[in-house]
Amino acid sequence: MEKIVVIGANHAGTAALNTILDNYKGKEVVAFDANSNISFLGCGMALWIGNQIDGPEGLFYSNKETLESKGARIYMETPVDTIDFDNRIVHATGKDGTKYAQPYDRLILATGSLPIAPAMEGITLQNVQYVKLYQNAQDVIDKLKDPSIRKVTIVGGGYIGVELAEAFVRNGRDVTLIDCAPHVLGNYYDVEYCRRMEETLSDHGIHLVLNTGVEALEGSEKVERVVTGSGTFDTDMVVLAIGFRPNNVLGKDHLALFKNGAYQVNRRQQTSLPDVYAIGDCATVYDNSIQDTSYIALATNAVRSGIIAAHNACGTHLESPGVQGSNAIRIFGLNMVSTGMTLARAEKLGYDAAVSDFEDLQKPAFIREDNYKVNIRIVYDRKTRQILGAQMCSDYDISMGIHMFSLAIQEQVTIDRLKLLDVFFLPHFNQPYNYITMAALGAI
Repeated sequence: MEKIVVIGANHAGTAALNTILDNYKGKEVVAFDANSNISFLGCGMALWIGNQIDGPEGLFYSNKETLESKGARIYMETPVDTIDFDNRIVHATGKDGTKYAQPYDRLILATGSLPIAPAMEGITLQNVQYVKLYQNAQDVIDKLKDPSIRKVTIVGGGYIGVELAEAFVRNGRDVTLIDCAPHVLGNYYDVEYCRRMEETLSDHGIHLVLNTGVEALEGSEKVERVVTGSGTFDTDMVVLAIGFRPNNVLGKDHLALFKNGAYQVNRRQQTSLPDVYAIGDCATVYDNSIQDTSYIALATNAVRSGIIAAHNACGTHLESPGVQGSNAIRIFGLNMVSTGMTLARAEKLGYDAAVSDFEDLQKPAFIREDNYKVNIRIVYDRKTRQILGAQMCSDYDISMGIHMFSLAIQEQVTIDRLKLLDVFFLPHFNQPYNYITMAALGAI
């Protein structure tokens, strides 16, 4: 019986396991995971911390029992120590000290990513937190029961940092958000959109300290101060949300790596060893917006890569169509979505890029209720006219609109093809001159 071993059972690993178990019988499927739980939706941590959901139960969509009921053997709290790639054996140690030597015919690495730990003084003080695992979020929530924790400092102005800033405000804390970049969310949006988010954060009492790096954390036992290039700030808790790096410990000396250390994979999720696959945050993706290999750590990408690897590991040829890095955020009712490249990134990569911006109400002006302004930006290549990216922002839920732009980038659609696109009109939903086509018509 063919043996397929999966290392890691969060989003990518769970997708791979379910795909194999649901579609291929007669396989011996074994999974090892160092954690005590499966499938935790980390994107819901901010909702939990901010008291926007009742508890963490809904943030899990699978477990050991479910996967084993389908025929897999799942070893939780059993980190893998080494992989013998020559003899195809996975060596792991259980929580109780039991040693495992599991042979494999196909191996799927779903080892995820690890939080970046800055090298600075005071990093080991109490109340200096990471937020990635369920246990991290539970630790933060338990500590927030202490009323003496009033001031929370978040280091990092990406999606996680911004979402947590809102969460701590909703939890009744005073929040400072620090980032060395000049704007929050700069990897996903151009400056005009970043400023809209910064205004929203400031309007809700969040103190932004941007374009400034953290130099040290100070305190006796617990963290008490954050030292930056722009001054020192008192604090009772520090949350480090600087970013993540691929967890490549098990294969870095045996498999080809991308420039950031991720496992280099092809469109079938194969590594440099054909019977070894890598999925999720530990692996590369093919980015259609740049037509090249890249690294984009998103749960959606993880799930897709898990499905693709599982089919290929079981003998069904399936290639990834690539990704566009589609993403979204909602903070204090402000919805922002983007896909592909920003203008800034396109110019940095050497594209002769331009943008077409448009602002309008979602619905005709005579609609009195639930009618909000929408901003849209389409990034395109002046020479080829191909759409490179898009950004949208509104208090209205315009999130579904970005899917069309994601497909447009994947299929290399030109902005001119959008100018007369068949977009329906009904006053309950939109305007007769739809902002998507109006933005396209504005492209010169």
